[in-house]
Amino acid sequence: MKNKISFKIFNISLCLGLISAIFLSLASFDASCEDLRENILRLHIIANSDSNEDQSLKLKIRDEILNRSEDLFENATDIETAINIATDKTQEFCDIANEVIRENGYSYSVTAQIGDSYFETREYEDFTLPAGFYKSLIIKVGKAEGKNWWCVIFPEICLPAAAKGDLTDTVNQSSAKIAKENDRYVMRFKAIEIYESIKKLIK
Repeated sequence: MKNKISFKIFNISLCLGLISAIFLSLASFDASCEDLRENILRLHIIANSDSNEDQSLKLKIRDEILNRSEDLFENATDIETAINIATDKTQEFCDIANEVIRENGYSYSVTAQIGDSYFETREYEDFTLPAGFYKSLIIKVGKAEGKNWWCVIFPEICLPAAAKGDLTDTVNQSSAKIAKENDRYVMRFKAIEIYESIKKLIK
């Protein structure tokens, strides 16, 4: 009887040890991912609705904003400077969006602000960004009930001057390695997505 109890205690201890090791490993990986989240500014445009017309309008707004923002962050060397620049230009972004909206025969209202947006794990051609909250330039069109479009504007990865932008300009080497060698971390990205989803629900 004592042997059975001892065996059960051993199994429970082993399971708890494995769970603890997994969580510690995950926490360490998430810390490296946090450096990515904290040093990237994303553009987040939310359409009025999911209708074809509203989604098309969203993309036209996107194109015009990106075209007019080509040199926006040319003097920004860190995320704080990029956020300050984007904050100062929020009214200008609204004006650009309103111009496109009027030209296409709509009368939707527009808001632009810097805030935190939650994103699931997203893959670019050359790198992956882990799930979590990121600082974003959030542009809401009308009711903002449609699918969103996003990209990275600092560093300048999705701007017309994208050749200038690179993750290694703003994040540490280990974080850049995680983003760029994404094939090595597929399961960890999945685990982080679950982990961040739980944190999102708690918030």
